[in-house]
Amino acid sequence: MPSSSLTAPVVGSATRSQTGLQITIMAIAAFVIVTTEFLIIGLLPALAKDLGVSIAMAGQLVTLFAFTVMLFGPILTARLAHIDRRQLFTCILLVFAASNVLAALAPNIWVLALARFIPALLLPVFWGTASETAGQLAGPAHAGKAVANVYMGISAALVFGIPLGTLAADSVGWRGSFWILAALCLLIGLLIRLFMPALPSAPQRTTGDKQTGIFKDPRFLAHVALSTLAFTAMFTAYTYLADTLQRLAGIAPGQVGWWLMGFGAVGMLGNHFGGRLVDRSPLGSTVLFLVLLAIGMLAATPLASQHGWLIVALIVWGIAYTALFPICQVRVMRAGAKAQALAATMNISAANAGIGLGAILGGLGIRHFGLESLGMISAGIAGLAIVVALLLMRRT
Repeated sequence: MPSSSLTAPVVGSATRSQTGLQITIMAIAAFVIVTTEFLIIGLLPALAKDLGVSIAMAGQLVTLFAFTVMLFGPILTARLAHIDRRQLFTCILLVFAASNVLAALAPNIWVLALARFIPALLLPVFWGTASETAGQLAGPAHAGKAVANVYMGISAALVFGIPLGTLAADSVGWRGSFWILAALCLLIGLLIRLFMPALPSAPQRTTGDKQTGIFKDPRFLAHVALSTLAFTAMFTAYTYLADTLQRLAGIAPGQVGWWLMGFGAVGMLGNHFGGRLVDRSPLGSTVLFLVLLAIGMLAATPLASQHGWLIVALIVWGIAYTALFPICQVRVMRAGAKAQALAATMNISAANAGIGLGAILGGLGIRHFGLESLGMISAGIAGLAIVVALLLMRRT
């Protein structure tokens, strides 16, 4: 029997309703964890003023989190791959709770940086093992859909977590927001402890240094590179979408947040479609949604002043953008089937590298060619990703 959890479920006694509940709990955990990661974006002005630092310096907390995920995720996931999943998830939620408490109590930017560094170490461990566990629970026929359901927590956090957290900061302060997140982490940790089954790693899985053998597989490395390209294309334009809506589309600053929320809400459909199609063809679905992504990003800029057509472009863009999250995850996990937890974490690292590169390339594009150039630049990167995906399909 293959060791891949996407092809062999390890929990056969659970009923479908129990499995659905367990995956739902993991999706809620994902929501809380991703909200912990991105909430700070909405809190930067308040905490910068309170801690007496510049916005630019406070913004480095975001950079610290992203690059910590990128650098340490694969190593820690390989080292922790052998731990029972229920125990691992519970510990991760407890660490997130403690880190949020530390952030709420932080007297200066340096303590707050420590409070951001600690959970960043474990976020990719959660994503790598949660995605794998969802596949284990659901079984081979529904693994992709299960991973997509867990990834729904990402979309929900991006759509609702950040805006709701920002609203909470207005009413209870930025420290109060971290207290709320700490309480939620404790609650979800308790639910995992009560309702998740014991899920040790598969008997045939290699652990520790043996997992790193996937790094010698050129095809696996090509899949990781493809994810980096895909996320670079996604975030070259998305990082500056709010600015695009305000400056090019003429959307009032007070309405931009609602447009972004609509963009993310439509993206929920992409999460659903991506989860359905990736089980049939990981690379084929990657190409499909990269094409739609390029079309949406390329069309949004020239159509910015025509709000009706802009909405159509944003719908196409939003669906493709969100669909690529679970698609890339499942695709890389299958390419690294001998060490799926590590493979999944490599995809998270690739995603964070793409997020950082996209923001840098988008910023350079704006500086040298103007905001109007982002659609073409991001679509060009998506085109390069499509070429890589087609080459991988041909070799398959």
